[in-house]
Amino acid sequence: MPRLKPDPLSADAFRGFYADILHYLRKRTDNASDAADMTQDVFTQWLDYRDRAKVEQPRAFLFQMARNLLRDHWRKQKVRHIVHNEQAERDAEPVTDEQNDPMAAAQRTQRLEQLKEVLAELSPRRREALMLHRFEGLSQAQIAERMGVSISMVEKHIAFALLHCKQRLQREHGKEQPE
Repeated sequence: MPRLKPDPLSADAFRGFYADILHYLRKRTDNASDAADMTQDVFTQWLDYRDRAKVEQPRAFLFQMARNLLRDHWRKQKVRHIVHNEQAERDAEPVTDEQNDPMAAAQRTQRLEQLKEVLAELSPRRREALMLHRFEGLSQAQIAERMGVSISMVEKHIAFALLHCKQRLQREHGKEQPE
């Protein structure tokens, strides 16, 4: 059985690395609490890392973990900011009479039910492609990868699904639907 090196983080080294990483993260975040949490996460990940005895440069390794956590933190902050702004914009919009009108609400519900029926008529693959594209905002390349088909096939699925929806809704409502 090969002999493993002892854990390279002695108590003294741990304290020094902890202070260095905390300082590094504190300089790059606007919140001391977030920096402390991420620093703790770095060392939690270190302790969970099975091959830590094989790490030749623990300081560099820990800083890479810190950079990865910081990148994740920034991504989450960006998403939170976008969601917060969208919510603020929705809250700032005045409530229109149409939103309070029971007849308008009934018509919206009826249109949603019709849309559900039309979507249910599609083949599962066409429905999936359309839903991923229109409702989840995935690109055709992402959909192709997820579905295991070519981009060309995704384009055809979406085009046929949209055509079916348009024709079906026009049949039910005459030519009321915008082109």
